[in-house]
Parts: sequence; C-alpha cells; structure tokens
Amino acid sequence: MDFTHDLLARMVTGFAEWPFWVRLALAGFVTAFMAFNFMAVGPMVYVYAERKIAGFMQDRLGPMRVGPYGLLQTIADSVKLLFKEAIYPRGVDKLLFLLAPCLVVSGAFLGLVVVPWGSRLVPADLNIGLFYVSAVSSLSVVGLIMAGWASNNKYALFGAMRAAAQIVSYEIPAMLILLSVVVMVGSLSLQDLVWAQAGGLPNWIIFRYFPLMPIAFLVFFTAGMAECNRTPFDIPEAESELVAGFHTEYSGFFFALFFMAEYTEMFVISAVTSVLFLGGWWAPFPGLQSLEMLGYPEVGLGPVWLLAKAWGLVFVMMWLRWTLPRLRVDQLMHVAWKVLVPVALVLVVIVGGLVLWPATAYGFPWDRYVGWPIFGVIVLYLIAAWWSARNAAQRRRVQEYAA
Repeated sequence: MDFTHDLLARMVTGFAEWPFWVRLALAGFVTAFMAFNFMAVGPMVYVYAERKIAGFMQDRLGPMRVGPYGLLQTIADSVKLLFKEAIYPRGVDKLLFLLAPCLVVSGAFLGLVVVPWGSRLVPADLNIGLFYVSAVSSLSVVGLIMAGWASNNKYALFGAMRAAAQIVSYEIPAMLILLSVVVMVGSLSLQDLVWAQAGGLPNWIIFRYFPLMPIAFLVFFTAGMAECNRTPFDIPEAESELVAGFHTEYSGFFFALFFMAEYTEMFVISAVTSVLFLGGWWAPFPGLQSLEMLGYPEVGLGPVWLLAKAWGLVFVMMWLRWTLPRLRVDQLMHVAWKVLVPVALVLVVIVGGLVLWPATAYGFPWDRYVGWPIFGVIVLYLIAAWWSARNAAQRRRVQEYAA
C-alpha cells in the first residue's frame, strides 16, 4: 500500500496536504480495487487456460468458436451466468443460501491482501502474514458447510461435510510445513520470507537442507491442492455420486462465485508456495531482477517473476487434474493422516534440530552446489520425455491414418 500511496502523491496535485486518514483510505481503496479486479478477471483466464490445456492433453482443440481461438468463450460464459436466473429450492434458508458463496469468495480474496509482489509492492505487510493466510482460508470451510446445510439437500450436505473434513485434515500437514519454514527464517511475515531468499536460485528455501525442503515443498503443495478441492482431491464435488456436492442447488451468478473462489484459491496457494519455497518475487539469477541489460535498471521485474512462478504452479494443478484419477474418501483421508502428517511431523523435528545446531544453522554445506542443479536436470529430463512421447504419439497417428 506504500507504493500506491506514493504513486497517488505523484499523480494527484496537493495529495500530500490532504488529511492523513483520507490519504490512507484512498490508497487502501485503490489497492483493494486492483486486487478485487485481479480476482474477478483471473478466473476467466484460468478457465480458458484449463480448457485449452485439457484439449491439448486429450488431443482436442478446446474452445474455438467465440472469438479468435475461443478467447472470448469464458467471457461469454460469465455473461451468461451473470444474467441467468437464480433458483431457490423449496425449504432453503435464503439468507444463509446467499451468504455462503459470498463467504467462500471472501476467504479466497482476503488471502491476496498479504501476498508480496515486490520490495514495496505489497497490499499489507503484516508481521503475522502466514498466520493471517491460514486464518482467513478457514472462512471457506464455514461457507461450504453453510451452503450444504442451507440448501436443504442431502447430497449438498454430504458434499459440504466431505469438504470440511478434507480441508481441516489437510490443513494440519500444511501448517506443520509452515512451522518448519518459520523456524528457518524466524518470521511470520511473507515479505521477510522473500528477503531471506535473496541472492538467486541457490538461496531459495526449496534447495536448503537438501533433500528435506523439496519434500516439504511437495507436502505443502499437495495439501494446498487438496484444500482447493482439485483433482485428485475433488471428492466433495464428485458428480458421479453427489451431483456436484455442496453447490448442487446453486445456479447463475451464485454458482459462478464458487468457481471464482476455487480458481482464486489456486492462485493464492500457488503464490504463497512461491513465496515460501521459490524465492517469491526474486529472479532465479540476480541479473534478471530488472531490465538493466536493456538499459532500464529502474524497471523491476519482481511482479513478473512472482506471477510466472504462481502461474507455473497453477499449470501443475491443471496438469494433474487431467492426469490422475479421483481418490476415494478413505484413500483421501489415508493420504492426509497416514502419509502427509507423519512426514510433516518428522520434517519439523529434523529441521528444528538442524537450525539449532550451529554447524547447519544456515543449511548443509552442499546445498549451494547440489540441489538446484539436480532440479534442473530433472526438469530437462521431463521436458525431453514429454517431447519424445508427443513425437511418438504423432507418428502413431500418422501410421493409423495411412493404414
């Protein structure tokens, strides 16, 4: 918000002479307006991207009819849902029925408040930012239970209870991983976590205490994906048995709010994961932090790097949706309580001991030279394997057409 305040001071004549509370309120309003529009427009981009990614993975074209390459398809869908009639089933609690999707969206939106985009580009740099994110994310649980109960529908109630059990279960390993990162950095502020990773790729937390923190990254990202109800953890919305789960009775704009919240939560979790493990707004190499090589050293690329990392993790979530099958309820709880929780507990104990031991207080000696090169080799191998499989599939199709 400091950046917004300074920007308004340069753009508005006499802004510095206004009362302090007016300047603070206006800067907060502008920041909230930008964050809200990012939340509102982002899901339309994510839905289009997911449909195109799904089409590519299934050898289809995806949306192609509305606009060039189907670019306007999600806009048309949004307009349709906006003007579609909202139907209220008999016996619903109308107030809670309407309040539930608003509460779910609020929980997703409030998480954006503490996401740092740059050294000064952060809506609110709270010294308890991680605690704040974990607290406001729990609002979605209340909203989902409210939606299922107010719908006066057994399937919706079953879906809401499943969602609540799933989110509460997977929050435990996620919080344990947060604790291990906080022990390493010594702060709950997201901005402090980013500053602790300054210096480029070798200093990112994911490559410290190698291979412990890569495992912590996988545990946290898996738990975050489960909290978003994304495949393979989308059993609360299992249409084969629950007809869509907690939002079965919703239509029109209120139905769209649930999906807006889901895609916003995907971005928030991906952004927080990037801040915790991938350096946040820091570039992989210091020379890429600005446009200095092009003669514009004053143009920083921090927001671009954070967006790239967050969108990369969002792509992984979409990729897994069209790759993995849905877990059963017992399998879902097994993964949370018998796999992720024990692993997270062990990581907290080990990392806490390593931080207290002076010889390993700042990581293992080999962290700077082992972790990120191995990661690069794995990424190159996956790209080569994907390219090889893609070419093999194309050759098979050519042979089938020729036959």
